[in-house]
Amino acid sequence: MREALALARAAAERSRQDVPVGALVVGPDGTVLGRGANVREAQADPTGHAEVVALRAAGARLGRWRLESCTLVATLEPCAMCAGAAVLARVGRIVFGAFDPKAGACGSVWDLPRDRQSLHRPEVVAGVAREDCEQLLLDFFRQRRLR
Repeated sequence: MREALALARAAAERSRQDVPVGALVVGPDGTVLGRGANVREAQADPTGHAEVVALRAAGARLGRWRLESCTLVATLEPCAMCAGAAVLARVGRIVFGAFDPKAGACGSVWDLPRDRQSLHRPEVVAGVAREDCEQLLLDFFRQRRLR
């Protein structure tokens, strides 16, 4: 999670427009296979969420879309698009820091990974380094309100 937070902080420094979220895909041996940060605003990409960026990078590195036994780590609870992408990529685990009470799809608003209709049901670990992840988001939105 520390590395995901570092990615989010670095992205916040590069672009003051994108919400600072960082994500990584970690292989079963602990190797980071993909890294991502939100680039929706910077790249005018509606799918430019940190999780999707990291999943794409991991798939490209491995040369396959199935990411079994991999872990998706994100500083913010994945939304429906990102949780769905993780489920479809067959990740073994989703780990996130801050809960998203407005759009979270790993337990807050929806629970796609644990839906009994899902084709694949990864383990979900919530609240890792929660305070640090929340603080990063609080600082970002506080600064936006001051402008």
